[in-house]
Amino acid sequence: MPRLLVINPNSNTTVTANIDRALAPWRVTGVTIDCMTNDAGPDTISSDEDAQRAGRDVCAIAAKARADAILVACFSDPGVDMLRGQTARPVFGIQECAILTALARAPRYGIIALSERAVPRHRARIEKLGLTERFAGELGLSDYSALAVGQSDAAYAETRTAADRLRDLGAGAVVLGCAGFGPRRAALEADLGMPVIDPVLAGAAIAVGALLG
Repeated sequence: MPRLLVINPNSNTTVTANIDRALAPWRVTGVTIDCMTNDAGPDTISSDEDAQRAGRDVCAIAAKARADAILVACFSDPGVDMLRGQTARPVFGIQECAILTALARAPRYGIIALSERAVPRHRARIEKLGLTERFAGELGLSDYSALAVGQSDAAYAETRTAADRLRDLGAGAVVLGCAGFGPRRAALEADLGMPVIDPVLAGAAIAVGALLG
């Protein structure tokens, strides 16, 4: 039975538990999905330094784990490129997977980040991946944590406003720029009437498909 390791690069175990619950439907495929928390990481990946440190932690965790594929569940894709250079196993990052999923749903996509500080980091990743041509833009919220963005009504109101602005900029699909957004994805999609991409679910779909294909 193939095994997928999903690594939460931050140290928030509630975020990891939410990820684990969200991935339950994929377990019926026969793929074993293990979710792990980076206990040494920050509570939220907020800065470039956080992302770099978390990337090193991700590589250390993956090196010791028994898995056939690895999904890094942080929107900055920390450690993904480094890990791809260290292992022959398939390695997936949720930012890359979410954007590819959005491109299959709409001509142009936009991203909502936890804060404006995250936008340059995400943009650098988009440019490195060569995915700028159909990029409508990215907007940051008021610096919420990875946990709060999936629970706070104030965060949801800001997310809805940002999504409307992205639609005005030409986005036909909205990518949620953090694993913590997951609990609000379905409500946001229903309110907007347009595709809203949960990066964790997008990453799992691609990773499980690779393992079964």
